[in-house]
Amino acid sequence: MIKQVTRRGARAMMKKFKRNWKIILLFIVGFLIATYPIISNWYYTVENNNQIVDFKEAVDEMSQAEIDERIDLARAYNETLDPSKLADPYTEREKKGVENYARMLEAREKIGYIDIPKINQQIPVYAGTSEDVLQHACGHLEGTSLPIGGKSTHSVITAHRGLPQVKLFRDLDKMEVGDVFYYTNVKETLAYQVDQILVIEPWNFDPVLVVEGKDYMTLLTCTPYMINSHRLLVRGHRIPYVPEEKDEAEKKAKFNYKDFIVPGFVLLLLILILLIYLRRRRRRRYEG
Repeated sequence: MIKQVTRRGARAMMKKFKRNWKIILLFIVGFLIATYPIISNWYYTVENNNQIVDFKEAVDEMSQAEIDERIDLARAYNETLDPSKLADPYTEREKKGVENYARMLEAREKIGYIDIPKINQQIPVYAGTSEDVLQHACGHLEGTSLPIGGKSTHSVITAHRGLPQVKLFRDLDKMEVGDVFYYTNVKETLAYQVDQILVIEPWNFDPVLVVEGKDYMTLLTCTPYMINSHRLLVRGHRIPYVPEEKDEAEKKAKFNYKDFIVPGFVLLLLILILLIYLRRRRRRRYEG
């Protein structure tokens, strides 16, 4: 008797499924589309955090002497970019710095990571700006100062903005003058306060050149969003690093309700369509 009831119930469910499979499929596809950006960004956030942990572990394995040697070699490279020294022949130390571009800062392939509390992004940074790098992380723009700070340096960190699967610098246009971002290399964490935001033509490199005596870092991405005809530059000048201020800023940015507005709206719309569809089916059944 119980088996018969179970079989009848299963048949009834199968009939309902056959009648409604199109609307069920539409709902599932819509749900996946609505949640894809959240799930994908969550995946890449976890992956980026793992890469940052990997970088920290590699740095912990280095001796202080090795770190100091690496930083000195990076400083030698940066000295070749000092506009006041461009006409001078390189010393052997500077030549070695040029030959080892960024390799002296690498720890398991990464040269550090950028932390931007205002837009809740913590992203590993690699040497160069190949598409392979920029599909999932930030790249250091070759030809600009290596990110170790110091007078007469100007580092440029770049990332994509229009990728559907990961945010990276998508919200960089939300940065304002006065905001602070952080860069961690093999030796220390550097703090930079935004003092200039520019939109420029792609071929205009003047704003990212070294300025004698200044310690700058610029975050670079394409703009407008999804059009990418120009470049957005968010420049910061070096300020003292205060860990407590960084921790406080990160706590404030942990949850951003705006990230869920569009997916939530799509999900609610799908639920509304489903309810209207089911209500009409019931009405037709009663009328028939």
